[in-house]
Amino acid sequence: MSFINDDFMLQGAAARELYHRHAEKMPIIDYHCHLSPQEIAENKQFADITELWLGGDHYKWRAMRANGVGEEYITGNKPSWEKFEKWAETVPYTMRNPLYHWTHLELKRVFGIDKLLKPETAREIFEECNAKLATEEFRGQALIKRFNVEVVCTTDDPADDLHWHKMIAAHPFGVKVLPAWRPDKAMAIENPKAYKAYLKKLGETVGKDIDSYQDLQEVLQRRHNYFESVGCKLSDHGMDTFYAADYKPVEIEIIFKKALLGKVPSPQEIEKFRSAFLFDQAVMDARSGWVQQFHVGPNRNNNSRMFAAAGPDTGFDAIDDKPVAAAGHKFFDRLDSAGALAKTVLYCLNPKDNEVMTAMAYTFNDGTFPGKMQFGSAWWFLDHEAGMRRQIETLSSLGLLSRFVGMLTDSRSFISYPRHEYFRRILCDMLGADIESGRLPASEMDFIGRMAEDISYNNAKNYFAF
Repeated sequence: MSFINDDFMLQGAAARELYHRHAEKMPIIDYHCHLSPQEIAENKQFADITELWLGGDHYKWRAMRANGVGEEYITGNKPSWEKFEKWAETVPYTMRNPLYHWTHLELKRVFGIDKLLKPETAREIFEECNAKLATEEFRGQALIKRFNVEVVCTTDDPADDLHWHKMIAAHPFGVKVLPAWRPDKAMAIENPKAYKAYLKKLGETVGKDIDSYQDLQEVLQRRHNYFESVGCKLSDHGMDTFYAADYKPVEIEIIFKKALLGKVPSPQEIEKFRSAFLFDQAVMDARSGWVQQFHVGPNRNNNSRMFAAAGPDTGFDAIDDKPVAAAGHKFFDRLDSAGALAKTVLYCLNPKDNEVMTAMAYTFNDGTFPGKMQFGSAWWFLDHEAGMRRQIETLSSLGLLSRFVGMLTDSRSFISYPRHEYFRRILCDMLGADIESGRLPASEMDFIGRMAEDISYNNAKNYFAF
């Protein structure tokens, strides 16, 4: 029997029925990813499997470094085959890391290759993948369509002109590609030089100088409206923790002007500014009826030597351990009290916050929409089997798993969609085990099957109103 077989990760008859009859057939809504809109619009043809698989994949890069592979084979200029060969040498050592499963799922689902990747098979797999990537059926758009993807939401800065999104809309290929608003740079006041340069770029998008915090909010509102006109329905914020300090509007103006003068604000001033900025952004989202997402908990760019050499997003981030409960509750209470609390999805990077985030979300559900406040999927360092199971267990224990909007890729890769399959198999295995152990009634198999379908697709479709 092949490793990636029909019943991979499905341990019982109930799990197999739930997956094969229900979850497997559902389309994919990838409501948060980091795919390049330009590469989608241009229907990118990848030079080879190394570019497709290893280009920008810091998950693989971290594993290769841990396996003793030199940086010249990772972010360096070694030939494509040599980089792939080093990855093939690493793969057997990734057993019990999700990379081992993802690697072989992608080989099977994308390329139809049922062999295990290891040094003995590396050259054969490299050549077979490359031959297929040279054909029209393996260009960027076809790779997305291969997985029955219905909607893709990219991650986009407010200063982006969304040219590529509009090009995709003008030349549809069967998958809706929408922008998602990510205003992190507009909040990054802690580095005045970079911040001032960003404000110049942002202001140029609407032909307005940004000389005050009020100007910033006016420009962001105009950009927000523009994003909405191109189909945006979601915002996203990447943060180390929540911010909800008390502040007065005049203080925020003073802090803003200080940064424009090139002076670094104090930690207290940064906290106040972030508190005001996040509140104003959330109000903007609520007015537009958007969903807001908060990805909370990364500690970024920790290896200063490698950050200087390779830049951000190259595998040197980690999990932070800042407190999130007090400020998070205060932040959402402010919004709720102001009648400006939008649909919200919370993601934590530190597993210590699973229960904290779930309880936080469910404190502010108000009966206006099923699952209005959500504890989101296992993310980044947690999107492995154990992390997905813990997220499902926590959500089941403290909330309504049945209203969960399900999985996303959070990926820069065109072939990460088997992560949705991975999640669905884990979900069905857990539900099936509960049926077979008597924790859930076997007589309700039809309802539980519909629940698996909802979590896989229907809930996201309704929640985001795609």
